[in-house]
Amino acid sequence: MSGTTTAAAVLRRRAAGAGANRWVVLVVLCVSLLLVAVDATVLHVAVPAVTEDLKPGAIELLWIVDVYPLVCASLLILFGTLGDRVGRRRILLLGYGLFGLASALAAFARDPQVLILARALLGVGGAMIMPATLSILRQVFPDRRERALAIGVWSAVAAVGAAVGPLLGGFLLEHFWWGSVFLVNIPLMLVSLPVGRLLLPESKGASDGPWDVVGALTAAAGLFGVVFGVKRLGGGELGVLTLAPLLVGAVLLVVFVRRQRRRAHPLVDLRMFARPAFSTSVGCIVLAMLALVGLELIAAQYLQLVLGLSPLETGLRLLPLTFAAMAAGLAGARMLRRFGPRRMVSLGFCLTAVSVLLLTAMGGTDNPSLLVSAFVVLGFGLETTLFGAYESMLSEAPPDQAGGAAAVGETSYQLGAGIGIALLGSVMNAAYAPGLSHVPGVPSDASAAAGHSLGEAYDVAGRLGGPVGVALRRAAQDSFVHGLHVTLLVSAGLLLLGAVMALRLPRIMQCGEAAPKVELPAPREMEMADSRVSA
Repeated sequence: MSGTTTAAAVLRRRAAGAGANRWVVLVVLCVSLLLVAVDATVLHVAVPAVTEDLKPGAIELLWIVDVYPLVCASLLILFGTLGDRVGRRRILLLGYGLFGLASALAAFARDPQVLILARALLGVGGAMIMPATLSILRQVFPDRRERALAIGVWSAVAAVGAAVGPLLGGFLLEHFWWGSVFLVNIPLMLVSLPVGRLLLPESKGASDGPWDVVGALTAAAGLFGVVFGVKRLGGGELGVLTLAPLLVGAVLLVVFVRRQRRRAHPLVDLRMFARPAFSTSVGCIVLAMLALVGLELIAAQYLQLVLGLSPLETGLRLLPLTFAAMAAGLAGARMLRRFGPRRMVSLGFCLTAVSVLLLTAMGGTDNPSLLVSAFVVLGFGLETTLFGAYESMLSEAPPDQAGGAAAVGETSYQLGAGIGIALLGSVMNAAYAPGLSHVPGVPSDASAAAGHSLGEAYDVAGRLGGPVGVALRRAAQDSFVHGLHVTLLVSAGLLLLGAVMALRLPRIMQCGEAAPKVELPAPREMEMADSRVSA
C-alpha cells in the first residue's frame, strides 16, 4: 500500500511541473508579471492627458492613480491563500480574464468614476496574478538551485516592467490617446489565457478544513485601511481621514493575527514567522522598499525640476539602474550558491547604501557620470537584496503554503513602499520647507505656499516675477537639494540597519537533495496510479 501511495505521489509531483516543460512555464509566468509591473507605472506619464480629457477633481485624480496599488495590496493575502485551496492556476487564469476586461473598460472610460472602477478591477486582477506566479514557480521548481535561477529571471523581468512602464506610456501618448496605455494589455491577455491554460500546471496546498472567509475579508479590510492611511501620510495629510483608517486597519490586522493563531486550519500559518530565515527575509523586503521607494520619487523630481529633464529623458537616465538590476537578477542564483543568503543580502544592502551616499554629491547642476555610476550600483545592490530575501522566504515556506507565503512577500513589498513614501516624504518636507521661510522680498504667504513642494515654489516664483521670483526659484532649488541630501542620509542609515538584520539569515544555501528530473506523465498513467491507491 505504501509503495502505491508513493508512486501516486511521485506522479502528482510530476504533474505539478517537475518535468521538462518547467522553463516554458517560467516564460508564461514572467509574461504575466511583466504585464502587472508595467501597468503599475504606465499611467504616471498619462496623468496630464487624463486630466485634460476627463476633467477629474483633485480627489478623483488621486483615486485614479492610487486605487490600483491600494486594492492590489489589500487583496494579496486573500487571493494567495484562496489559490492554495482552489488551485493556483485557476486563480491566475481568472486574474488574466479580469485584467483584460478591466483594461478595456479603462481604455474607453468617458468619466472619472468609470476609470476609477476600472483601475480598482485592475488591482483585483493584479492581486490574483502576482502571488500565483510566485507560488506556481515554487511548485514547478522543487530543486532549490533551479528555483534560485528561476527567481532571478522572474525578478529581472519585474525590474524591466517597472522601467518599461513610463517609457511605453510616453511612446503611446506621443502617437495615440491616453486609453492606449490600457489597451495594450488586451492582446497580451488574449494570448496568455489560452497559453496559460494549456501549459501551466495546476497545484494546490493542503485542503484540510474550510477556507477562512471571515479571516480573508478581515485581512483585506485591515490592509486596505493601513495602506490607505500610509498613502495619505505620504501626501502630507494628517487628520481624521488619515488616522482613522490607520487605526481601524491596525486593529483589524491584530484581530486577523489572533484569529489565525486560534484556528486549526489558518489561512496563513503564522508559525512560518518563527523561522528566522522567513521572518528576517520579510523584514529585509520591507526595509529595502522603505528605504528606496520614496527616494525614487524624490530623485525623479530632482531630475525633472532641478536639472530640467523631460519625462522621457528622466526615464532614459534611470535605465542604467534597470539594466544593473537585470544583471543582478540573472547572476543571483550563482551569487547565492557562492556567498549564501546571509552574505548576499548583507552585501546587497551595503552596496545600495554606498550608492545612496554617492548620490549626496549631487548638486544644482547635472553630473551624468556620477548619476550613472550611482544608479548602476543602486540597481545591482537593490536587486541582490530583494533576490536573496525572496528566495530565502519562499524556500523556508512549506510547499502547501506557497500561495500564502508569496502573498506575505508581495504584501511586505507594498507596505514597505507605502511606508517609505510616507517616511522619506516627511523627512524631505521637514528639511526643504525651512529654507524658504526667509527669502528677501518674498511675502510670508508666498513663502508658505512655496514650502509645500518644489513645483509649487516654481509657480509662486513665476507669479512674483522679477528679481524676487528669481531669488525664490534659486532658494527653492537649493532647499530641495539640501532636503534630498538629508533624505539620502536617512535612507543610507535604514539600508545599513537592513545589512545588520540580514545577519540572521542562514550562512549557506541549504539545497538538500535535488528533485529528479522526470517527464510529465500521460493521463492514463495518472488514472492507473489513482486506481491503485483507491484499491
